[in-house]
Amino acid sequence: MTKHALTQGYERPRPSTRQQGPSPWEAERVRPLTRSQVMDHLSELGGLYAANSGADPREWHQLRRDFLWRLRLDMRRPGFSLLIAENSATTACAYGFPLSVRFFAVREIVVRSRVRERDPDRDWNLARRLQRRLLDDHGGTTGITVASRSDVRTLGALRSWGWRDVAAAPYGGPLFGPCRVLLLDP
Repeated sequence: MTKHALTQGYERPRPSTRQQGPSPWEAERVRPLTRSQVMDHLSELGGLYAANSGADPREWHQLRRDFLWRLRLDMRRPGFSLLIAENSATTACAYGFPLSVRFFAVREIVVRSRVRERDPDRDWNLARRLQRRLLDDHGGTTGITVASRSDVRTLGALRSWGWRDVAAAPYGGPLFGPCRVLLLDP
């Protein structure tokens, strides 16, 4: 829908009776953080990652530390970009960096489990909005990410958000061993 349609008295669709989760009309605001703002929000981002990992709270300290270690390393990459979603607090984040003119590595998408499970195929789904914004902000490049073959939960979420598997090697074996490489078209 164009912006023009919204300004010309377009009526909001009536909500259906089924539970939809966040709607395009009442969604979290998505905005980028500069590197210095990321540094100011490290503790909050680490906590967000751990709390949404699905792991036992006793494991959160280690998960938080590992996430922050990866984030600090990735922040050094040219073209690094991190987006947060927020309403009264930070509710989600996604970040990555360009690999080439054509590919943008989406390193992390951190969203609540309800975002992973409820209406993941909708364009207004928060995970979809974050990943689309990352790619759009970098010239509409193709997204690329890697996930462990054994991490069915992550693979299922990525596929439901529009990611597709890279084909196996021509000789029939797996292309990347224990990992799957997924692409998201611009």
